[in-house]
Amino acid sequence: MSQANADIVIRAEKISMIYPGTIALNEVDYRVYRGKVNVIIGENGAGKSTLMKILAGVQQPSKGTIYLNDEAVSFQHTRDAAAKGIGMVHQELNLFGNLTVAENIFLGREKQRGLLPLDTAEQHRVTAELMARLDQDIAPSELLSNLKVGQQQLIEIAKALADEADVLILDEPTSALSKTEVELLFKVIRDLTAQGVSIIYISHRLEELMAIGDYITILRDGHFQSEAQVKDIDVPWIVREMLGSDPVSTFLKPGREFGEPVLNVKNIKLINEMGHTLVDDVSMNVKSGEIVGVYGLMGAGRTELMECLLGLQEYSGEVEIAGHKVPAKMDTSERIKLGICLVPEDRKKNGIFPISSVSNNMTISSLWRRLKHRFSIDEKAEAEAVTSAIGDLSIKVSSPDIEIRALSGGNQQKVVIGRTLLTSPKVLLLDEPTRGIDIGAKSDVFNMMVTLSEQGIGVLFSTSDLKEIMAVSDRILVMSGGKLTANILRSEATESALVSASAQGL
Repeated sequence: MSQANADIVIRAEKISMIYPGTIALNEVDYRVYRGKVNVIIGENGAGKSTLMKILAGVQQPSKGTIYLNDEAVSFQHTRDAAAKGIGMVHQELNLFGNLTVAENIFLGREKQRGLLPLDTAEQHRVTAELMARLDQDIAPSELLSNLKVGQQQLIEIAKALADEADVLILDEPTSALSKTEVELLFKVIRDLTAQGVSIIYISHRLEELMAIGDYITILRDGHFQSEAQVKDIDVPWIVREMLGSDPVSTFLKPGREFGEPVLNVKNIKLINEMGHTLVDDVSMNVKSGEIVGVYGLMGAGRTELMECLLGLQEYSGEVEIAGHKVPAKMDTSERIKLGICLVPEDRKKNGIFPISSVSNNMTISSLWRRLKHRFSIDEKAEAEAVTSAIGDLSIKVSSPDIEIRALSGGNQQKVVIGRTLLTSPKVLLLDEPTRGIDIGAKSDVFNMMVTLSEQGIGVLFSTSDLKEIMAVSDRILVMSGGKLTANILRSEATESALVSASAQGL
């Protein structure tokens, strides 16, 4: 399905990105067609974000060459790429609610006139032109905090257009948008391509890609896999190209047996401050000794569901832990004492205290278990618990007293898991437990999950990686758009069925 005669604005040849212990991109060839929506897709870890960061100047490739309008270019930072007309709108919006629309657009590159620090009139004039170009009736003086999420997304696009971007990279642009806001974004994208702007569009939402894309490129395991015109393909073709035919390994022994449910969830619903439903009437359970995987794409509601279960979000619905009904208002510490614990997705932000010791990081959630008196800790019992956990989890550390930030990502993750185990949980929640760790550490984490389940702990874990969900789940739940769209025994699950269920309702 080659398009040799099409107008190519960016051509990347033999791009490789090599990190210690892993190859994120392996001699990838990639083309961006002028004035078109260029969809790029692949499983978690396929290399999409790495390639986009290289094109946007966030990082430099280990090998390979980028051609912009047939001229070889290299970008040392994002301003280099912006000066050449390449802008990127990241999934996490980089905006300030206490500033106006115009101030956000020109932050860090303010326009000046004479001795005046700011030429406010000129910034407002250009902002008004950008809003007109995006067909938005938003005043330059409007506070950003007064805008809806979809409008804020368009302000990020306006920031890139203010740099006269000819190529605009949109990373998961609809993950936080309502259906109406998605339609508005799609209209803006079509208007921009009609004006000659080339769009690179990253998303996991297959039906969405079919609706907006002109060309599609698929990466798999850091390699270029396929390229096609969207009009020539369908969703099953995308699934086949994404998954390939690699056999899926399993960490589970045959004949596993489970006890009674240790977690029961009925009709959980979470609506955020913007009125968006993030978890939509989810009911499910986890039995003693069972590993239940929750598969879903970015924005499916997996993380939000786990945060509800731990009491980190205000929700409606019923939760029962080991036979105890949990009031919706019960705080996190009380839920932990009932027997539920969470290993969060973002280890560095929410999982560790980087300048504190391995020992302190491991015991912080279970100090109440080792109180000698009302206000003092049994230090001997604490040291014994830490030593035992380090041995049981095979954590590579010279001393429990060193700062946790000195450990590898995999060993940091083991410490966080060790912290949850010291609370003696009946239910262990793991949100993307292998994020940011190497292959060897992933195997350790999976084996650990199996061992814990064999001790009677119910394990609920989430991932957007199909091979992981198939490798270590007794049962698989699929979430899409906040809803539960599938509940399948691992023995009956297929990768294509999971991908199709993850795209339902999007």
